[in-house]
Formats: sequence, structure tokens, C-alpha cells
Amino acid sequence: MSDRYYITTPIYYPNGEPHLGHFYTTVCADVAARFNRLSGRDTWMLTGTDWHGIKMVKSAEEKNTTPTALATKHDEAFKAAWKQFGIRFDDYISTHEPRHMNAVAEIVNRMLASGDIYLGSYEGWYDEGQEEFITETEAKSADYKSVVSGRPLVRYKEPTYFFRLTRYVKPVYNAIERDELMIRPISRKNEVLSKLRGWDADLSISRSTLTWGVPMPNDPSHVLYVWIDALSNYITALGYASSDESRFQQYWPADVHLIGKEILWFHAVYWPAMLMSLGVALPKLLYAHGWWTAEGKKMSKTMGNFIDLQRLQSYGEKFSIDAVRYYVLRAAPFGNDLDFSDADFLKSYAELQKVLGNCLNRVGKMLGRYRAGVIGAVSQSLEPIDEQLMQQIDALPAALEKAYAQMDLQQVVLLPIELARATNGYVDSTEPFKLAKDPAKAARLDTVLHLAIQAIRRALVGLLPVMPGKAKEGLLQLGDDVTGKTGAALWAHLPLGHKIAEPQPLFPQIDPPSQS
Repeated sequence: MSDRYYITTPIYYPNGEPHLGHFYTTVCADVAARFNRLSGRDTWMLTGTDWHGIKMVKSAEEKNTTPTALATKHDEAFKAAWKQFGIRFDDYISTHEPRHMNAVAEIVNRMLASGDIYLGSYEGWYDEGQEEFITETEAKSADYKSVVSGRPLVRYKEPTYFFRLTRYVKPVYNAIERDELMIRPISRKNEVLSKLRGWDADLSISRSTLTWGVPMPNDPSHVLYVWIDALSNYITALGYASSDESRFQQYWPADVHLIGKEILWFHAVYWPAMLMSLGVALPKLLYAHGWWTAEGKKMSKTMGNFIDLQRLQSYGEKFSIDAVRYYVLRAAPFGNDLDFSDADFLKSYAELQKVLGNCLNRVGKMLGRYRAGVIGAVSQSLEPIDEQLMQQIDALPAALEKAYAQMDLQQVVLLPIELARATNGYVDSTEPFKLAKDPAKAARLDTVLHLAIQAIRRALVGLLPVMPGKAKEGLLQLGDDVTGKTGAALWAHLPLGHKIAEPQPLFPQIDPPSQS
């Protein structure tokens, strides 16, 4: 990996409060950004909200308010939620900010100048929830309903400006096929390539019947279609098409665009075509993760199984925010669909208790009891079980580096936990409490306690991006304040003679949540 790292979330519609889907995407991006910061890379994480489009107008009408008032209210809810859940973004953009709107107007002007935008007329089906035009074939196969929301499609007929998408279909196809623009999981790459074969439609990019959004700079009677507006945020937030493009030069191209699979097409086809039109480099990776269900069923407010912000907050208040962060990454291999269930959450929390917390507590107490909390030396003559644990300790940093590079975010949770599990097994097998009874085995006891302490420390360091609060708390119990440490200094072992603090339960016993 390079010495800089730029990761983005989608910008979310602020027509309602954040829910599990928003939380998951943003936590995943935050975890990846935290790891890269801890690795010493110049890291930038972007998130934000998408204020424009017909969805926002209709949502405001339904709530008897204005799009501005609605967006402002929920925009603040997103910011407050991300702060509460420990998400550290470097920039937060809304599409109604002047810095974005001005840059988008300049982007459109450049596309007009190159002949990639022209005036025409559109008649066809439109999915208002997805802000997506639907072909007749697709509409008919879905019974003229949205494949995402199930709501009826709307028939539109009006003059519109088009972007010459067909000019870029083949170059985009080639870039995806050759992994110049990587799409993962591979199954999603194949879906996009399959749909792109034979694609022969340009993209409608304006509305003459909409007044909420960025006006077409050459024709203010039209408002820019939301996807051209929204997708540009990834570069306008960096200052592209502004008087100061230094941040754009520093961080672009994006290392990862992290998205839900329902918006893959727009990111995999419209966005790279736009960038090609502008002569801008393509992002390196699009990762489209799966959808959440709840207790094995599609989430629904009417069914009472919708995982909203309040429910996530209740879990965080009872079990800790970090336990919630850990659970959502632990729930399934990254890219797969996921299911949120009380039973699985409790199993996840029990794993933190019995594997990570128990390992820290027992090893810390034994070092305190037998060596006054001071780390002794490792013997020159190691047993095979010692060498095996040392190999696992040494392997963790590189294994995590690889997992993060591949966005294998379930593994970034499992790898440190498995080291803690192996450490528990090591302690069970070496039986330090028996070694302590025999003065002749003092050197052996020092070796066992030394390796066990280094192993649990390394597991906690590995979990810092996932559980920044709890992992740091555990490291402080080891007398290790890692604040400001990055790279090799962060991974370095505790030195001989280092004294740890008195261990305390990291994940206390808590009664299960109410099912009501």
C-alpha cells in the first residue's frame, strides 16, 4: 500500500434519521481509515449527505416542511450519530454547500465544452426512491415496480440534457474487466460487466420540472439530475474544480469507495464515465457490501424489527459502543448479506468477554501475583508451544495489513480474537499456576508469562481500529499508553522490566436486552 489513503462512504439522503445500513457502511470506513492512520499513512475519510433530488422534495412534502429544513434537521442527526459511535471522519460534505455546488457547475461546463452533454428529450420509467431511470425491459420484468423498494415506477416525459454515456461504455467495461477499476466482491464485478454488455443508452442528467438542486449552468430552467451532482462529491470535497486543488492532488484517486450493493451501478458505470470525460484518474476499488435483515426477515417498521438509531444506541449504552462496532464487522464475511439478531449479538459479546477480556484478566493477574506485574525475560531454550505462539504474535501485523488491503473486514476482527484464543489455549497448556509452585521452573514461568502478555497486547493493538475505546482501555491495563504511536512503534513489544497495572474486567457480565 502507498503512504496515503483516501476512503469514502456514500453520501446519505437526509430524509430520515440514520439506521443500521448507514451505521454499518460508515463504521466499516472508519475502521479501515483508523487502521491506515495507525499504520502511519496520510489518511483522509470522507462522508456526508446528499440534499438534492426528487426523493428529498417528496419527503419534505409528506412531512409538510421544506427540503432545506428537512435536510438540515437530519444532517445534524447524522453528524451527532457518527460522533456518538466513535466515527472519526476528516471531512463531511453536503451537496448544498457552495463549495460543492460551484464545483459541480464547473464540472458540467467542462463536459459541455467537450461535447459530452447535449439537449434532448426523455420519455420512460423512473425509480424515484433510487433516483434511477429504468429501461422498458427492466421495468416490465419487475412488474413496473422498484426492485429495491417495491414502490411503483413513475412515467416521465420531458426535455432533458443527456450525458454521452455510450461514448464511455467500452472504456469503462475494459477498465473493470482488467481491474484498473476493481469491483469487489468478484460476483458484483461480474454483474456489472454482464449489464454493460450491449448497453446503448445515454444518461439523462437534468430535470425541467424540478427546482431543488444545482441549476444547469448553461440553462437554469433545468436542475441537474442527482447522480451527476451526488457522485461528484468525492472530488469536490477535495477541492477539484476550485481555486485550490492541493487536497485533490494529494489524495486522489480514492483507494476505496465503500457502498451498498444497491448503488453499485451508478458508481461502477456513471462515475468512471464522468471521470473519463473530465480526464481524471479512476478510483482504485469499489467495494459493494450486502444488505441487512433482522432476525432473518427484511427490516420493516410495521413489523417492529427495523434497526434504527435508537435501538443501536440502546445496545451501545448497555454493552458499549465498541461491542456494537465489533458485532457488525463480525456478523458475516464482508460483501455478504447480514442478519442482525439479539442471539448473535449476545454470542459476539460473550466472545469478547470469554476470549479477549478473560485472556487479558487472567494473564494480567498471574503476572501480578507471581512477578509483581513485572515482565521477565524469555528463555533461550523454547518449547514448540512457545514457538507456535510467537509465530502467531509475529504474523498478526502482516495478516491484518493484507486483510485491510483486501477489505476483508470480518477477518480484521477474527485475526486478533484468534490470537487471544490461542493465548488462552497456551496458558491452559503451560499451566503457569503449577510452574509458580516450583522455584526450579522460575525461568520457564517468566517465558510463559512474557509471551502471554505480548500476545494479548498485540491482539488489543490489532483491535484498536475496531474498538478504539475498549482496546485502549485494555492496553492501559497493561501500562501501555499507545496515544500517538503508529507503525512499528505501535506494534513493538513491551520491554523487559515493564510493569503492568491491576487488571479489571474489560467486558463485564450484563443481562440480555429486553425482547420488547
